[in-house]
Amino acid sequence: MPWIDVVAQERAEGALRDVYERVVRERGKLSHIMLVQSLYPEAMARHLDLYVELMFGKSALTRAERELIAVVVSAANRCEYCLNHHAEPLRAYWKDDTRVAAAAADWREVELSDRERALATYADKLTRTPGDMTEGDVASLRAAGLTDRDILDANMITAYFNFVNRLAAGLGVEFTAEEVRGYKK
Repeated sequence: MPWIDVVAQERAEGALRDVYERVVRERGKLSHIMLVQSLYPEAMARHLDLYVELMFGKSALTRAERELIAVVVSAANRCEYCLNHHAEPLRAYWKDDTRVAAAAADWREVELSDRERALATYADKLTRTPGDMTEGDVASLRAAGLTDRDILDANMITAYFNFVNRLAAGLGVEFTAEEVRGYKK
């Protein structure tokens, strides 16, 4: 249970009910990370917009690369909620439970392409030591074949998961195995 009050789906009215219905329509079900935002439905709606755009919008980053960034950031932040939520789709893309478990434990120990390794390195450093970022970190992404738009996407996805990790950790959002599975997209 989260550490703040949440409005259950069956008790939602007005704008909150509308946002809940949208989340279910677009994602298939209502996640705990959305429920914890029930006292601020307008922000929840914008959060959903940002999530859908970053994770499913047009980008040269593959869905697997985006999920890898989510796993790297969430592991660095020790956010079990997001780590479990995003390891699940990464399993679907990689089709290798052992490799995903290893990435969640320490991505440095997993066989990755040069591009994936560059993305993971960037996401990990930006998460752990943002004040140490330099232009050289961006140059490393370019050297791995990423365009400036790809780099912006990677940066925004990394920043987004740092935000959500802190939302989950700061409000006691927990996951269940049932909640992690079965989302659309």
